[in-house]
Amino acid sequence: MTEDQQKLTPQDVLKQAFDSHELVTISFSGAEDVVLIDMACNISEEVNVFSLDTGRLHPETYRFIDQVRDHYGIEIDILSPDADALSAFVKEHGLFNFYQDGHQGCCGIRKVAPLGKHLTHYDAWVTGQRQDQSPTRSELPHQQIDTAFSDERRDLMKYNPLSNWSSAQVWQYIRDNDVPYNPLHDQGFMSIGCEPCTRAVGPNEHERAGRWWWEEATKRECGLHIINLEEESQ
Repeated sequence: MTEDQQKLTPQDVLKQAFDSHELVTISFSGAEDVVLIDMACNISEEVNVFSLDTGRLHPETYRFIDQVRDHYGIEIDILSPDADALSAFVKEHGLFNFYQDGHQGCCGIRKVAPLGKHLTHYDAWVTGQRQDQSPTRSELPHQQIDTAFSDERRDLMKYNPLSNWSSAQVWQYIRDNDVPYNPLHDQGFMSIGCEPCTRAVGPNEHERAGRWWWEEATKRECGLHIINLEEESQ
């Protein structure tokens, strides 16, 4: 990331996304994403948001989705896995195979496939990723071509407005702007995904230590951000 790019605020990056593309969608799951929704509602009259319903989220997360919908007066597209594909996968692998075989297969059915289908309708998408979240995100730019979800029709652009923000900056914005957040954060959950794959973190543990904690830290991408792993290996 160049020095000029480092100086861009998240609002600058969001405005660039809305100015550059007709169809933009914002990913919503965690605290960072609601910060982006809050910012986007102050920038654009049309804010498209989606959330991946894997069928295995915490009850608090499901209630939180409705809270965000009502707070901002927006629609949230709820993306669910293909029922037949999921049924076949569970029949073959069971419900908790990821503890032995890794999480990629389960995430592929429950998250990656629904996301890929959704993104075919958009020119760009916005995520709440940050550079300091994990080793696979340390070089994360504000803007990139998402080679994982591009197709022969177009290069899908991916924007990461909070790329160079810290967790402290995210939570300062939440406090300053009365942004709603998942109550699980108050119980020690810093990064929240599916219930079987998420745990609270202890003192001095990294915020992503509670995600797929049984796997190597450099492998903890679910497929939504697989280009982080691909670019890291180049």
